[in-house]
Amino acid sequence: MSVTVNETSVAGRAAAPLRNPRPFKWQRLLARIVLYALCALFVLPIYSMVTSGLKTPAELGSFPPTLFPHTLAWGNFDAATSFIPFWKYFGNTVDVALFSTLGAVVSSFVVAYGFARFNFPGRDFFFYSVLGSIFLAGFPVLTLIPLFDMFTRLGWLNTFLPLIVPSWFGNAFYIYLLRQFLLRLPPELMEAARIDGAGELRVLWSIVLPLSIPAVAVVAVFALFNSWNDFLGPLVYLQDESKYTLAIGLSLYKSTHDAQWHLMNMASTLVVLPEIVLFLIFQRAFLSGIAAGAVK
Repeated sequence: MSVTVNETSVAGRAAAPLRNPRPFKWQRLLARIVLYALCALFVLPIYSMVTSGLKTPAELGSFPPTLFPHTLAWGNFDAATSFIPFWKYFGNTVDVALFSTLGAVVSSFVVAYGFARFNFPGRDFFFYSVLGSIFLAGFPVLTLIPLFDMFTRLGWLNTFLPLIVPSWFGNAFYIYLLRQFLLRLPPELMEAARIDGAGELRVLWSIVLPLSIPAVAVVAVFALFNSWNDFLGPLVYLQDESKYTLAIGLSLYKSTHDAQWHLMNMASTLVVLPEIVLFLIFQRAFLSGIAAGAVK
C-alpha cells in the first residue's frame, strides 16, 4: 500500500508542470534606469566640486574641461584654509550645530510625547496651532525684526545664544514627525510600566525613547543640517568676525578670492564633507525612521 502511494506521488510530481521563471518586466528596468539617472544628477555637482577643488588654475580654466584632474593639487587644501580662519569658523559651526541639534531633539520629543500620549482639554487645538506655525518658518523675514529687537534687549547680540536658544523651544515640523511616530507605539507597554510603578519620566526615558531611536535620528539629522547650513541667522546676529560660522566664512571667502575658483571649491568641499560623513554613518537609522513614519 505504501509503495503504491509513493509511486502515485512520484508520478504526480513528474506530471506536474514546471513553474515558469519570474517573467522579465520592462517597467522594473525602466524604473531602475530612471533612479540611477536621478542619482547621477544629484551626485554630479558634488563630483564636479570635489574634482575642481583638486585642479590647478590652468587646468580648471582649460577647454574642454577634464573629468578628472591630471595632477592632484593637494596644495589647494592648505591654501583654502589659510587665507581665512577656516578652522576657527569650523569650531564655531560645530558648537552652534551641536547645541542647536540637542535642543531641537529634546524639546521637540518632549512636546510630541505630550501631544501623542496625554489627553488634555484643547490638545487638538494646541497641536494644530503648533502645526500652523510651520508656515512662519517658510517666511523668516516676518519674525526677523521682532526677534532681533528682543535679542538686542536681552543683550544677546553678537553671541551664539540667538542661534541656539530658539531651538530649545521646539520645532513644529519635528514635533509633527515625532508625534506621528509615537502614535504608532503600542500603549500597552507604557501602561504596564506605570502599573509597575514607573513615573512618566521613567517611561519616557526607558521605554519610549529606545523605541523612538529611528524617528529621533531623522529629527537629529534634519536639525543638524539646518543649523550647519544656516546663513541668515549668523549674518544678522553675529558681528565679530571671530564668531563667524562656515556659512558666513564661505561668503567672505568668495568676496576675498573671487577669481580663485579652485580654492573656493576646495573650501566648499571641506564644508560639505562632514555632512556627507554623518549621513553615511546614520544612513540606516535615518532611512528606517523615514520608512517607519510613512507606514500608518
